Amino acid sequence: MPLNSSRQSISPIADAQDLCRMDVAALAGAFGSGALSPVEVARAALARAEDVQRRFNAFTLIDHAGALKAAGAAEARWRAGAALSAIDGVPTTLKDIVHVEGWSVRYGSRATDAAPMTRDAPSVAGMRAAGAVFIAQTTTPEFGWKSVTDSPAFGITRNPWNPELTPGGSSGGAAVASATGAGVLHLGTDGGGSIRVPAAFTGTFGLKPTFGRVPADPPSVFGTVAHIGPMTRSPADARAMLSAMGGRSLRDWSQPWGEMPSLDPRPFHWKGRKIALWMTPPTGSLDSAIERVVLDSIRQIEAAGAIVEPIRLPGDDLHEMFQAHWMAGAASRLAHIPADMHGDLDPGFLEAAAEGSRFSLIDYISAQQARARFGAAMDRLLADYDLLLSPTTVCLPFAAGREVPEGSGLSRWTEWAGFSYPINLSQQPACTLSCGMAEGLPIGVQIVGPRGGDGYVLDAAEAAGRLMGGQ
Repeated sequence: MPLNSSRQSISPIADAQDLCRMDVAALAGAFGSGALSPVEVARAALARAEDVQRRFNAFTLIDHAGALKAAGAAEARWRAGAALSAIDGVPTTLKDIVHVEGWSVRYGSRATDAAPMTRDAPSVAGMRAAGAVFIAQTTTPEFGWKSVTDSPAFGITRNPWNPELTPGGSSGGAAVASATGAGVLHLGTDGGGSIRVPAAFTGTFGLKPTFGRVPADPPSVFGTVAHIGPMTRSPADARAMLSAMGGRSLRDWSQPWGEMPSLDPRPFHWKGRKIALWMTPPTGSLDSAIERVVLDSIRQIEAAGAIVEPIRLPGDDLHEMFQAHWMAGAASRLAHIPADMHGDLDPGFLEAAAEGSRFSLIDYISAQQARARFGAAMDRLLADYDLLLSPTTVCLPFAAGREVPEGSGLSRWTEWAGFSYPINLSQQPACTLSCGMAEGLPIGVQIVGPRGGDGYVLDAAEAAGRLMGGQ
């Protein structure tokens, strides 16, 4: 079952379950004092990962040898008083989409090369340089194309709150690992909600940073809607992780040139904050239970002194605009796979690629122009308001192995991800944190800030978590 996300201290004789509950601050304190060793924490995380894999299928690889070697090096550094960072020795997982030196990265597909990668992606290199201990690789749907997690190569990943249900996706394995304590830090990707949806479905925390805060190489086939970000059990852990994985890299031309805004925490108070409340997505119908829980949370924020005003998102035809970007990316990916391997692919991915191939070049350029207008309108909105709040998803977790809820009448995942994909189009930082429960399942509230305001969004998330009693 999912672990409590509260910060705890721990004694040297604590059991493995306690070790799996610890956050970055507690681990760094224990490593620094000598109360705990990175090696024993790595062993506990690896054992937890093996158990989680048997029950929920969250991993494509569990790297015992590599993790223990890295943990041993971290232990030596802590003993010498030369830790690389606060996350030195902290168990970490990486999604099967980002390149990791020495690991086979398959993108959840049987149609990719199994040869080990020869160098780390910039985000992975940043984590490695900070001393993170890579324990496992997490599952994704094929090429991360949908917001649930199952693939022909690795099967169905299941939600620890109820194994009959999906954990969401495409960073579903990372969300399950986070929820169950199989590691502390988890690298996810988000092209239309792939961090935020599974974090909401599993009651954990996930941040889609401002586009470009975390460098990407190789570039995503889905272009500049695709972000890389942290998935954790708390905003504080996400801040520590983002500090390591973000920054400027000359391997990513799409990053904005210049110094990244600070992630240092600052005092945050709700009193006087002007909040835009977005409750009507461009696609999908909001579940009444989610609406009730989110509005209860918003009332707590209002009671703390915030000024909350309902808004509608600017722009028209956001779904069509996103489809042109996303499905064209799927078509491009498919074009580089030999035809004799198409039978090995997810049929849904083939359908998405076929949809993408029907967009003409003129359609695609028109969608880019519409996106530019929408992005500018969102920048203006976040200049008028301090933050934008919304539900994270329109629906509760549904049956594992399905792209859409049974009986919903929907055909594609984008139709129920209407609170997430618009923020990929506009590139603002957006996080989700658990704000309550319905039908025994967690519900997430989304917090969106101005571009560059990643630290500010994390400050707000910590303040919201204290109000809601969650994070």
